[in-house]
Amino acid sequence: MIDLRPIMLIVGALLATLGSAMMVPALIDLAEGNPDWQIFTASALLTMMVGFSSWAVARGAPAGLSVREAFIMTVFAWVVLAAFGALPIYWSGVVPSYTDAFFEAMSGITTTGATVITGLDTAPPGILFWRGLLQWLGGLGIIFMAIAVMPMLQVGGMQLFKAEAFHAADKILPRATQISGIMTIIFLSMTAACAFAYAAAGMTLIDAAIHAMTTVATGGFSSKDASIGHYDSAAIDWIAIVFMCLGSLPFLIYIRILQTRSLTFLKDDSQVHTFFAFLIIFSLTIWLYERYLHIHPGPDSLRYAVFNIVSVMTGTGYANDDYNAWGTFSAALFFMVMFIGGCSSSTSCGVKIFRFQIMFQDIRQHLNRMLYPNGVFVKTYNGRPLEDSVSAAVMTFFFLYLVCVVGLTILLSLTGLDDMTALSGAATAISNVGPGLGEIIGPAGNFKDLNNTAKWLLAFGMLLGRLELFTVLVLFLPKFWRD
Repeated sequence: MIDLRPIMLIVGALLATLGSAMMVPALIDLAEGNPDWQIFTASALLTMMVGFSSWAVARGAPAGLSVREAFIMTVFAWVVLAAFGALPIYWSGVVPSYTDAFFEAMSGITTTGATVITGLDTAPPGILFWRGLLQWLGGLGIIFMAIAVMPMLQVGGMQLFKAEAFHAADKILPRATQISGIMTIIFLSMTAACAFAYAAAGMTLIDAAIHAMTTVATGGFSSKDASIGHYDSAAIDWIAIVFMCLGSLPFLIYIRILQTRSLTFLKDDSQVHTFFAFLIIFSLTIWLYERYLHIHPGPDSLRYAVFNIVSVMTGTGYANDDYNAWGTFSAALFFMVMFIGGCSSSTSCGVKIFRFQIMFQDIRQHLNRMLYPNGVFVKTYNGRPLEDSVSAAVMTFFFLYLVCVVGLTILLSLTGLDDMTALSGAATAISNVGPGLGEIIGPAGNFKDLNNTAKWLLAFGMLLGRLELFTVLVLFLPKFWRD
C-alpha cells in the first residue's frame, strides 16, 4: 500500500519554500515601483498556504519512503512546483495563457531554457528575476536528486554512484542534511562568484544576478531577447564558458575538494577527462569549419565556437550568434552535441558523459570477445569493475531515449509542426537544452508561436528528460500501482 503522507510532507515543504522564494522578486518589483509586487505577494501567500496545509495534514507520517513512493514523490514534486511557479508568470500578463505560463515554469524548473516570452529587454524586473530563480532552484534540486534519489531508484545506470552518494554518506559527510547544506553553500558561492564576474565585465547588478543563476544552473534563461549575444562581449562570453563548465562537473567532487583541500579527485574522475575531451574536439571542429567558411574573422571565431559548443553540450542554451545560419554541417553537429550533456550529479542534462563511457566499455568488451573468444575481459569504470546490471541499465536508457525522441517527434508532427521543428523540438526538450533548430525555435527564435498542444507535449518532454525517463514512465505501468 502506497502511503501518500510522506509524499505530501515533502511536497508541502517544497511548496512552502517555493512560496517564500516568490517574495524575492516581489521585493525587487516593489523597489522598482512595479505593481507586479502585488501579484508575487498573492502568489507567494497562496503557494505557502497550500504548502503548509499539506505539511500540516501529513505531519506525523512515518519517516522514509519506499521505492514506489520515491518515484511518485519525485514526479509529483516537479509537476506541482512548475504548476505553482507558473502563477506569477500568468497573473502578471506577460503571457496570454496558463499553457504558456506552465511551459515557461516547467522550462525553468527543469533548467531547459526554452521560452515563450518576447520583449525580455523591457519585461518587469520581478518576472525576469523569477525566471532565473526558478532555474537556480531547479539546478540545486536536480543535484540533490542525482545524489540522493536516482542511485536509490537505480535509474538509467545511476546505481553506479550509490557508493558515492547517500548510501555511503559517512565517507563524505556524517549526515545527509550536511551534504545538502554544503551543496547549497557551494552552489551559492559559485553563483555569487559568477555574478561578481559578470558585473565586473559590464552587466548591471540585476542582469548579473539573473545570468549568474541561469549559468551555474546550466539553464540558459536570459533577461535579453538576444541572450548573451546582446552584450557582444568577449569577457562575458568567456565568463559564461567557465561557469557553464563548472556547473556541468560532478558536485560531489567539490565537496571532496573542500574536505581534503586537494584537487586529486579531478585527476581521478574519468568523467571530467572525457567531458573536456568532447568539448575540445567539438569546439576545434566548429572553429576549423568557421575558419574555412570565413563565418567569423580573426580570433573571435574560436570564442564563438567554444561558447556555443559549451552552451549546447551542457544544456545551458545560451546563444551569442545564430549557429543555425552557419550551414548544414554546423546544424547537424549542434544537433548531435545537444544529446551529450555533462557529468553525473551536476546541473547539466542530456544522456550524460558516464553513459557514453559505459557504452564504449561494452562495445570494446564485445569486440575483444569476437577477436579472442577464450579471453577474459573485465569492464571497469574509474578503476572499479563494472557490473553487468549497470551496463544493462545504461543500454536500456539509450534505447528508451531514442524511442522517446522519435515518439515525441511524431506527436509534435501530428500537431502541425514541420519536420525540422518537430525533431529538434523533441530533442531539445528531452535533452533539456532550450533552443532547437530551424527558423521558429532556433537560437534566433522562441517557442511562442507553437500551438498549445505542442507546448504541453514539450513540457512533458522536459519533465521526462530531466527525471531520466524511467522515473516518469514507470508511473504509466499498471503493475506499479498494484499492491
